[in-house]
Amino acid sequence: MKNDLVIKSNTLVEACFNLSLTEYRILHVAFTELAEYESDKGLFHTREFRVYAKDYSKLFNTDESDAYKVLRDASERLFNRYFTYDRVYQKPDFIECVKSRWVQKISYADTQGYIKFQLADDVFSMIGQLKDCFTRYRLSKTAQLTSVYAIRLYEMMIQWQSTKVVPVIELNTLRERLAIEEHEYPRVYDFKNRVLDPAIKQINKYTDITVSYEQHKQGRIISGFSFKFKQKKDDKPKINTKRDPNTPDFFIKMTDAQRHLFANKMSEMPEMGKYSQGTESYQQFAIRIADMLLEPEKFRELYPLLEKAGFQAGSENKSI
Repeated sequence: MKNDLVIKSNTLVEACFNLSLTEYRILHVAFTELAEYESDKGLFHTREFRVYAKDYSKLFNTDESDAYKVLRDASERLFNRYFTYDRVYQKPDFIECVKSRWVQKISYADTQGYIKFQLADDVFSMIGQLKDCFTRYRLSKTAQLTSVYAIRLYEMMIQWQSTKVVPVIELNTLRERLAIEEHEYPRVYDFKNRVLDPAIKQINKYTDITVSYEQHKQGRIISGFSFKFKQKKDDKPKINTKRDPNTPDFFIKMTDAQRHLFANKMSEMPEMGKYSQGTESYQQFAIRIADMLLEPEKFRELYPLLEKAGFQAGSENKSI
């Protein structure tokens, strides 16, 4: 896979839906393809996506024969799946509850071993190169997760990448986001032991973050949970400690044009995800990065990514 970056609107991260593990994975393979599109080129709403059994088995470490079966089964169910989200209006001030399908049409070619589908319009507006609030991560970071609860919880964490603290989520809201029916695990003890704890155990074992939670009470009743997480050391971008011979203090004063040019490029780098805030747009993120490049300590920290974006310490940038 050329690019495994998933970019989703926070509205979609917070939406309520019930997907199987296979269905979730299939959709997210398509999302990674959309993340490659430049925002100014637009998204082709009529585009059809194909997921091949051999690619699915390789990405998610399953037997190819099993991949054929799960793709065929998913083609039967995915068309009827839907999600719900709140659409907020300002003038007049009201909230509209919206239901949308995930796909407009879907098919399966048994002899070719692929599933083919076209995403619904609402889904297109919530993925790819987004201008509004977004959450992004590498699909490879969740490829080993076998629990949908774990994947959804991981996305909720990454939504708060900048602070690594997720504010209190009411118990009922958390259950809705995890698509847990009213009759499922009605006791908090069962919810924690069958859903929350196993999901966190998988996240901590297989992904790039380590999660912990705290339960909150109203009186003697548990009413919600807050979460904290930290990046695993091996997954942090390595800082290049080599000094440029022309900049002995390892700080290069960039022009305003340079700072904003390269900040815009860096804002879309997946490696910059740890610095992003869950409620800011790409443009807002780029402005913060430009400000960070004024600080010698932050400049040294970001310099490897600045070079990756194309910045050179020599005369090549002086005309910018």
